[in-house]
Amino acid sequence: MKNQLSKTSDKILLVGFPSNGLVGTFTISYLVHSLKMDLTGEIDHPDLPPTLFIENGEVLAPIRIYQKNNLHVIMSDMPFDPYLAQDFAGSIIEYCKKNKIGKIIIVSGMETINRDPKSPKIYGLVTHQSLEKLLYQNDVSKFLSGSIFGTDAALISVFRKSTIPAVILYAECHPFFPDPEASVIAITTLAKILKIKVDTKDIQKKIERLRIQHRNLMEETIKALQAQQEKQPQPRAPQIYR
Repeated sequence: MKNQLSKTSDKILLVGFPSNGLVGTFTISYLVHSLKMDLTGEIDHPDLPPTLFIENGEVLAPIRIYQKNNLHVIMSDMPFDPYLAQDFAGSIIEYCKKNKIGKIIIVSGMETINRDPKSPKIYGLVTHQSLEKLLYQNDVSKFLSGSIFGTDAALISVFRKSTIPAVILYAECHPFFPDPEASVIAITTLAKILKIKVDTKDIQKKIERLRIQHRNLMEETIKALQAQQEKQPQPRAPQIYR
């Protein structure tokens, strides 16, 4: 990866959290490490179970904030239910206002019917029409119809009421296993949007290491997703257009 970001006036916030295929977690983790972003803060919540992560001997909180130039990141290594997700989204909006963020990009995974596991596709959903152009410019098919529930729905519900526009990138993935192929398409698409270069071989190597490291996280994410699915109707496959 070319570890340089253009110093534009438009501040961007990337958001990633455990979801289908751990796509959001893998994608944001890869960019944070490859761009050598600085850890600048944490987000805490009294209802989160007491959990810490150890990385290279460093003690890390489950929800962390990173920054490099005008690129900001908020990522969670802990899955949470829709109720906590609303508070999480509220914290994100407060951070955006405080730091004058221009737009939010969320990366997540989406279970779809009859997908090609070797060639996953990526779809985009925007909360404000001002970001429609971003999808077209980067060849991201728009999520036209379907259903979103659980944590994703809770986050998007908060973001769409904010004045800060957000785009959600959904990569087709396997819902109950870490999906490296889906993460690769998410990373390359996000890199195109951010105008940075990535090495796909490097991505695959690092994603495989992340997949092994996050096996326990995937188990916890599966439990959270299954609990949410039991309470919701079966989602329909999205219709798309280019």
